[in-house]
Amino acid sequence: GQFDRVRVLVTAGPTREPIDPVRYISNRSSGKMGYAIAEAALDAGHDVILISGPVNLAPPDDATFVRVSTSDEMFDTVHRHADKCDVCVMCAAVADYKPAKVSTAKIKKRREKVSLELIPTRDVLDSLGHRRDRQFLVVGFAAETSDVQENAERKLREKNCDIVVANDVSSADSGMDSDLNEVTIVSRNGERRKILRTQKKIIARELVKIFVKSATIMFDKKNDGY
Repeated sequence: GQFDRVRVLVTAGPTREPIDPVRYISNRSSGKMGYAIAEAALDAGHDVILISGPVNLAPPDDATFVRVSTSDEMFDTVHRHADKCDVCVMCAAVADYKPAKVSTAKIKKRREKVSLELIPTRDVLDSLGHRRDRQFLVVGFAAETSDVQENAERKLREKNCDIVVANDVSSADSGMDSDLNEVTIVSRNGERRKILRTQKKIIARELVKIFVKSATIMFDKKNDGY
């Protein structure tokens, strides 16, 4: 059928928002979950475009691989490739804020306080979810420290996603730098699922099945003229 093989775009890892030539703001994302999803999609026979922030992981051999650093680069690269894809999985931890001004010279150490003005970055997930006439499924990820399901459902609504995968990053043995994860999956159609703590690779396999099935249903509906 139509969806024996889909093209999946996956974003992974953190972004780095420069302060000056040597310093930046970033976050603890390891990229492991995104890379595991890319690997699982390839193993299932799908085509993969992996857009990755700076991580210490080797890219999977068969993926089309694009390396980015800043949130602006991530935004532009995702929008450049999205229309070629059936499923867009936004697993990267893109910075929410960036320095308002980037100093061209290194900021020197002084005795007084230095304050840094931060401005919001462009929201990659929101802009994808709200793209008019989009032909692809949009999957958002939410790293939460409390009210996991509630926050996932809010994100699903506000960003106009089809699926949001939320993980609780408050526990030390799952989430950001761990090989383990535990996720809550909320879908636009009202389905709710939880995958209890296990290897990210195992979770990735399950997620890819869910994403592809949802994309198939979405595609069939469009073709039937609903």
